[in-house]
Amino acid sequence: MVATGLVAEDRKASAISIMFTGLTVATLLGVPAGAWLGLHFGWRATFWAVSAIGVLATVIIATLVPADRGDHAPMKFVEELKGIAHPQVLLGLLMTVLGFAGVFAVFTYIQPILTRVTGFADSAVSPILLVFGGGMVVGNLLGGRLADKRLVATLLGSLAALAIVLGAMTFALHSKPAMIAFSGLLGIAAFATVAPLQLRVLQKATGGQVLASSFNIAAFNLGNAIGAWLGGVVISHGPASLGAVTWVAALVLGLAVALWSVRLDSRQPRRTIALACPETAV
Repeated sequence: MVATGLVAEDRKASAISIMFTGLTVATLLGVPAGAWLGLHFGWRATFWAVSAIGVLATVIIATLVPADRGDHAPMKFVEELKGIAHPQVLLGLLMTVLGFAGVFAVFTYIQPILTRVTGFADSAVSPILLVFGGGMVVGNLLGGRLADKRLVATLLGSLAALAIVLGAMTFALHSKPAMIAFSGLLGIAAFATVAPLQLRVLQKATGGQVLASSFNIAAFNLGNAIGAWLGGVVISHGPASLGAVTWVAALVLGLAVALWSVRLDSRQPRRTIALACPETAV
């Protein structure tokens, strides 16, 4: 909400993507940095480092982020909940849950997939995850740029691309070069959806954007949990089931929900015309 409130209307998706790129880069750098600190200075050093970064971030936010943008008045929690209850907001949250359930059904088990199915050594997993992380950064920025120009087309296109990548990945599992490439493509496709999904929810949550924004982040995390559970269910059928995770993930389609949501949008003007001019409806 802060990010979108600091930029012009046609830059809101880009602002969201830049904010999430910070999260992506932090994840890429923080995990190895925390491991290095723990290895050389003890596990407590990692927590001291996190505390120091938290203090620094608080100071930076207090200094640089405007305290009051003056673009909206405070709302009551009940009114915020009414905004969340809008059918299009609920559909947007469902898109987020399903989209990232598919991503994390694969990503949660990417290490055993790479080592047991594709045949990579354990030492190769971290560099491949860096490829995935680089794809996340590219997808984030690309999704934001495109969503600023054509939100609905980017939303549908990115979810379609994600389903295609997950499905096609099934045929690349036994090729090392192909799996490296698909790791990057999965990162791009997955995080190209982030900005359009977030902006879609914010646009539809008239009167409840602050709560809608936090609900959408919760939807990302719920999708992560459901995806990990779904992948586990597939794998529980035996070691050979690892190769089935990717195509099962491709079937978890946020795209179908997105198409339904867009169809409802296209029908709305007709309802409005019919209400304004009932004789034309007849």
